[in-house]
Formats: sequence, C-alpha cells, structure tokens
Amino acid sequence: MKRTNISSAYQRSRSYSPAVITEGGKTVWLAGHLAWEDEDGNSLAGDFDGQVRCIFRKLNATLQEAGGKLADIVTMTIFLTDVANNTRFVELRKEFFDDPDYPASTLITAAALNRPELLVEINAIAVIT
Repeated sequence: MKRTNISSAYQRSRSYSPAVITEGGKTVWLAGHLAWEDEDGNSLAGDFDGQVRCIFRKLNATLQEAGGKLADIVTMTIFLTDVANNTRFVELRKEFFDDPDYPASTLITAAALNRPELLVEINAIAVIT
C-alpha cells in the first residue's frame, strides 16, 4: 500500500492527519471496540486511560487476525462520554501511532455508550498490504 499523510504541525501535535491517501491494499472496516474490563477480566469502570489503552490493544489484536497492525489504520472515529477527556485521548493515542503517520480522525462527544461504565469507544478503517 502506498500511504500519504497530509497534515500541519498543529495536526501532528494532536496526533491526527486531516487526510490519509492510500493506494492498493486490503480494506478492513473495524466495528466499535470497547473495554469495560481488561484482558485479565479486571474492571476498567471509570478508568479512562485503561479503557483507551485496552481498546487499542483490542484493535491491534483484531487487525492481527486480518493480517495487519495498528499502523495500518487510516481513519478512526472516537466517541467520548466527557469532552474533558479530549486532550488526554490525544496524549494516549501518541503511545500507539508514530508521527507523521497518524490516522485521520473524528472525535465525538456522546451522552452515553452502551454500558454506563464505558467512557470511550473507537471504530476504525485500516488498509493492509
């Protein structure tokens, strides 16, 4: 896959690209991923950082099943239940993506997700070569 990211310094500081252009590859449409508990069954209720990190691990595991990895994500939509977590989400996302190859991104604040203890949900599209 040929990948081109278009972004300014500000956009890179927020760990996203306003546009990602791809040519070739296999497209994988990822459903919303959630994390009310971690992989060991420990509750993540009220733990924003824990939920975000666990979701990215789950996205990576799903992509590995499809033959890819997190770096293959070209766009994502993030749903937060509290807009105050916006900047923290950006900081956490930088743990999983390298500058300048950030995915395009849309962040939405929602009144609630499908369980009361959920603080974040992420769906994405990846292109795998």
